[in-house]
Amino acid sequence: MKISIAKTAGFCMGVRRAVDMVLDASNLADEPIFTYGPLIHNPQVLEMLESKEIFRIDTIPEKGEGIVLIRAHGVPPEDEQALAKAGFTVINATCPRVVRVQVIINKFAKKGYATIIIGDKKHPEVVGLLGYARGKGHTITSMDQLAGLPAFENAVVVAQTTQNTEFYQEIKDWCRVHAPHYEIFDTICGSTEKRQNEVRELAKSHDAVIVVGGKQSGNTRRLAQVAQETGTSATHIEDAEEIDYQALGSTQNIAITAGASTPNWIIKDTCLKVDQNLKRRRPVMGRLTGVLDFLLKTNLLLAVGAACLTYGAAIIQGGGQTHVYAAIAMLYVLSMQVMNNTMTIKSDTYNKPDRASFYKRYGRYLKVLALISGCAGLYLGYTRGWVFFGVLAAMTLLGLSYNMNIIPAFLSGRRIHRIKDVPGSKTVLIAMAWGIVTSLLPAVDGGTPWGMAGVSFFYATGLVFARTAFVDILAVQGDRIAGKETLPILLGKKKSMRVIQYVLIGSALLPLCGFLLGPAGNMAFWLALVPLFMLLLIKSYKEDSFLSGSPYEFLFESSFLLAGLAAAMT
Repeated sequence: MKISIAKTAGFCMGVRRAVDMVLDASNLADEPIFTYGPLIHNPQVLEMLESKEIFRIDTIPEKGEGIVLIRAHGVPPEDEQALAKAGFTVINATCPRVVRVQVIINKFAKKGYATIIIGDKKHPEVVGLLGYARGKGHTITSMDQLAGLPAFENAVVVAQTTQNTEFYQEIKDWCRVHAPHYEIFDTICGSTEKRQNEVRELAKSHDAVIVVGGKQSGNTRRLAQVAQETGTSATHIEDAEEIDYQALGSTQNIAITAGASTPNWIIKDTCLKVDQNLKRRRPVMGRLTGVLDFLLKTNLLLAVGAACLTYGAAIIQGGGQTHVYAAIAMLYVLSMQVMNNTMTIKSDTYNKPDRASFYKRYGRYLKVLALISGCAGLYLGYTRGWVFFGVLAAMTLLGLSYNMNIIPAFLSGRRIHRIKDVPGSKTVLIAMAWGIVTSLLPAVDGGTPWGMAGVSFFYATGLVFARTAFVDILAVQGDRIAGKETLPILLGKKKSMRVIQYVLIGSALLPLCGFLLGPAGNMAFWLALVPLFMLLLIKSYKEDSFLSGSPYEFLFESSFLLAGLAAAMT
């Protein structure tokens, strides 16, 4: 029994661009923000926008104020002009692929050409395209309608960007025979074609296909139609609660895909619900997965990883460290991570719905766990002396104040009141805190030479930076909704991924530096396995970036255990 997730599932470029534009406007502007019509065809995204006080207007008032975004589907040019005339600041979020079709139609309409659009006359994209046809636009949805059109002296033929590729091929073949003088353009979005081709292949190799997305979304409906045409059982749902597991019966292999306007959190939730259903048929595997999931949600796995990283740093420093340092690192990380997760439920609602639900349900107990582990860590730090305790206490206070308004407005400007508001601060501060508690404090307390302390610090910091930045990449959609400015949001996913790779390559070389500088033993070479394993995970993620984020996060956090394994082998 397996679940396969389509690589092309989720937001296409145009939808992602439109959603990013409206969220950026919401996070940066103080003016009222509207969308002209629904931004995209997905009810959950529209509910999310309303929760951020981004409302839609369906008619253009005589007077208006604030920012209005034109939907991804585009609008007729006269509507955009009317919005600006009414007094709105207009941001055009039309998909660039749709803009290309608008330009083609406008160019030939100026020359007097008739425009034939293969698409639904009532679909918002087609309504917008007709606005560029200068009154000479015609829409068709069948071969009979095409044959029934007058024989135009000159005509341009385009398709709605989400049209069925096989149907449009029939249209083009007919035109080449019956109207070879027509200008024909391939305007179906490449993303649409890839999705349809992939769902055909998945349908052939799976017993059932679940298509996730809005019922009003044309491209999502067509995905379901394409899957059904293969003869495989296919169902179109908006929400995981709609899944009929009785209809799935004893299905062994299920493929999940999603329309171009379906957000990641809906796809993840669907995968989770289907996976849970399959696990009920495999009680042993289900219990094992449940234990691993519990370790991940409670950050116990990450805390143990901090202890293992402390042992790994000790190898670089030449050994001689005690178990108390590993215990302090474990307790500190557990306390800070649990507290951080209790404060990020808003973004987790979109990034990790299951974890958000877990923290809402058990938040009180988890806060007690964080308090106990934090106090225990501080007590152990106190046993190492006042300097050790003072640094650890300062780091704890810094972590607790991360989400608090502590920066006066006259010092920071109106947008930065918390450490959290400093763009990219999360990734850097977490990495530095780990580096201090796992390597620098033990090195200073144990009298390790500064050179070796620095090598071990940068090794630990580099690994944690890579892990945190990678998790931020997995969570970029929800973080943007929550208004966070993480590294991937500032640099983009591709640049962030390159930064992570460079950091990991540097981290892989540092154990060699430790060996060449002196006290690190031959076993220090084994520590290079940790960053190399992370690089392997990144390569896998690039090749299949929609395997549910949880397995990657679990493997990334488990990689710290390799440092403890290397220490155990010495």
